[in-house]
Amino acid sequence: MDKDLVYKYAPLLILGLAIVFQYNLFVTPQMLEHTHREILSEISKVYITKSEFGIVKEQLTDINKKVDKIYDTLIKERG
Repeated sequence: MDKDLVYKYAPLLILGLAIVFQYNLFVTPQMLEHTHREILSEISKVYITKSEFGIVKEQLTDINKKVDKIYDTLIKERG
């Protein structure tokens, strides 16, 4: 390789490396794990799990049945 070619492109190479390190363009596994944990904690605050949804659905079904029974009882008493 010619030294002049190396000297010519060395500043661009150094600039490129500086940008890569300054803006953290490459991610470490620790950074990924930290971001993953943040995402999971935000999701757990907003959404419920499938099992929790099943429990709530059962409770709503029970409430609906009880309201229907009350409604039927009121209709019988008035009729």
